[in-house]
Amino acid sequence: MSLSPTIARLCGASDAEFVAQLQSLWSGYGAIERWALDGGTRSVIVKRIAPPDAVAHPRGWHSSLSHRRKLKSYQVESHWYQHQARNLADDTKVPRCLGIDHAEGQTLLLLEDLDALGFDLRVSEPSSAQMALCIQWLARFHARFLGQASEALWDKGTYWHLDTRPEEWAVMTDSRLQAAAASIDNALHGAQYRTLVHGDAKLANFCFGKQAVAAVDFQYVGGGVGVQDLAYFLGSVLDEAALLEQGSNWLTHYFQALGQALLEHGFSEAQCQSVEAEWRRLYPVAVADFARFLNGWAPDHWKVNRYTEGMTSKALSLL
Repeated sequence: MSLSPTIARLCGASDAEFVAQLQSLWSGYGAIERWALDGGTRSVIVKRIAPPDAVAHPRGWHSSLSHRRKLKSYQVESHWYQHQARNLADDTKVPRCLGIDHAEGQTLLLLEDLDALGFDLRVSEPSSAQMALCIQWLARFHARFLGQASEALWDKGTYWHLDTRPEEWAVMTDSRLQAAAASIDNALHGAQYRTLVHGDAKLANFCFGKQAVAAVDFQYVGGGVGVQDLAYFLGSVLDEAALLEQGSNWLTHYFQALGQALLEHGFSEAQCQSVEAEWRRLYPVAVADFARFLNGWAPDHWKVNRYTEGMTSKALSLL
């Protein structure tokens, strides 16, 4: 069945025509596509979610649990775009949801085309200015949702959180980290100051403009502490040497941006200081939480290095 009439109807267009597939979804669960509307005068991004009959995971991880996790992630993302995303200001840009359709065993999530809005640059080696834009985006995002419930989203955001990763936990080789996994999870989940976290804040999920950035891919948005996103972002961008040299400076930059954003949302100076004190203390714990996942999922991953090992050791000494 052609998707053109459905896409045109949801976008209020006279016609819709497929342009290109931009990427496949993880493990073959669909694709992200660009469609032209009204004879090519405008465009829309279609996230087409169509779970396959057989799954080919790039690292061999697939089970009924991982299948259910992925299906829930798309439900969470759809809810996020329909409800919470509209509460973000222009300086915390995400694509606007234009419509959602469920039919023929697949879901269509229609989103603004960020390229058409000037966010058409993807980078693999960001400049310091681009790093700062991403970290400021995260800080504003966390400030906006501080203290708000994660209703209909993941109770615990991030794609690696312990409750959904028992298979990876079971094959961990670091016995000390394995034994501390629940304590690490409890320390993060039991924080006094919780917010919504993006949950997959890697560099590839940021789209750059000339002096601005937007974020995409909210499948694992949910409750957490802001430094979970920060730790994951820094680890996705910086290698061992850069983390050891720059990590503390970027942490300070994040808290400066967070404090400013919290003040703009009406929090007091004392509250800002309290949030920073707790989240600074939890930063090594957030690093250790992702290290726990990697130790089971891909222990030889390049993100495992002296910086993450040092932070993990610090976290374990605090628990």
